[in-house]
Order: sequence, then structure tokens, then C-alpha cells
Amino acid sequence: MASTSDIRNGLCIRYNHDIYKIIEFLHVKPGKGPAFVRTKMKSVTSGKVLDNTFSAGHKIDDVRVETHKFQYLYNDGEFYHFMNEADYTQIRLLEAALDRPDLMKEGEVVTVLINTEDNMPLSVEMPASVILEVTATEPGVKGNTATNATKPATVETGAEVNVPLFINEGDKIKIETDKGTYKERVKE
Repeated sequence: MASTSDIRNGLCIRYNHDIYKIIEFLHVKPGKGPAFVRTKMKSVTSGKVLDNTFSAGHKIDDVRVETHKFQYLYNDGEFYHFMNEADYTQIRLLEAALDRPDLMKEGEVVTVLINTEDNMPLSVEMPASVILEVTATEPGVKGNTATNATKPATVETGAEVNVPLFINEGDKIKIETDKGTYKERVKE
């Protein structure tokens, strides 16, 4: 058992007969009244996001997890298949267990959280940013780069990202995986 002082991003807890992963938290100590912890939790089974407030000192049932590096192999429509880099065993996960499956390309190395009690994979953590090639976008117009105007672009994984007007087809761009936003253009 843990308490609210142990809450941090990435912590997996058992709550309402399900396992949730903390994605955001905030310790609040108001001037009047007891302190509390405001959390945003994501279910690792259904992908549903839940806002919850715990009072300070509340006991929470944490789940022991291990992290392992897995390589993304392919998607068969229903499941996403991964291979453990250490022992080459394969696992498959539903799309709900993935944060941003539309930004994952084949061969990408990700971190998988595995429940130590039953060796079941819980969720997949993507790297902080990925580099993808733009496959389709409207051509940029010269002279329109002084403003923060953006246009939609489709990348090689099929995801759509808003990019600045100077990005063209064939350019490689860095995308932040947590927000799914354009970060910078990458030169080879």
C-alpha cells in the first residue's frame, strides 16, 4: 500500500476494480481546509481517462510494474505486435493500451510496462519525440513564413499533424509524441 505522497506520473494503481496509470497530478494545499491530490488517470485496459481527487494521506493500492524494451513489428487491424529485444518473445496489445499508435512506425523501440504479478503487459510508453517523413501536404507559398500559420500534413504512419507553411512533401519532421504536435524540421 502506498499513500498520496507517493503519487507520480507513470505510477500504476488499482482503483475501482481496474488498473489505472497516473498521467497528471497536482498536490494542492489550500489556505483553508485539508490538502488533497488532484489526478488524471488513464485505464490501461480500456484507455478511458478519469479525473479523481484523493484527500491527503489516502491509501492507494499501487501495482508493481517492470519496464522492458520492445520493438514494434506490425499492426494486423485489431492487435499491435511487439518483440522483446532481450529474449525475442512476442506480445500483442489492443489499440487502447497505446497512447499514440498513429505515430508509431515499424521498427520503433518502445517501453512496455508489465505487471509483475501476472506478467501481463499494461501500457506502452513512446519515446518523447519521433522523426517521421511527410508524405502529403499542400505546397508552401513563398512569403507566408512571417506568421505562425500552419497547414495539415500527413506523415508516413498515416497520422495528420499541423506543420508550418514551409514544410514540403519528403521533409522529415520531429513530432512530440505526448501532444502529437510538430516540433522541428530535421535535416539529414
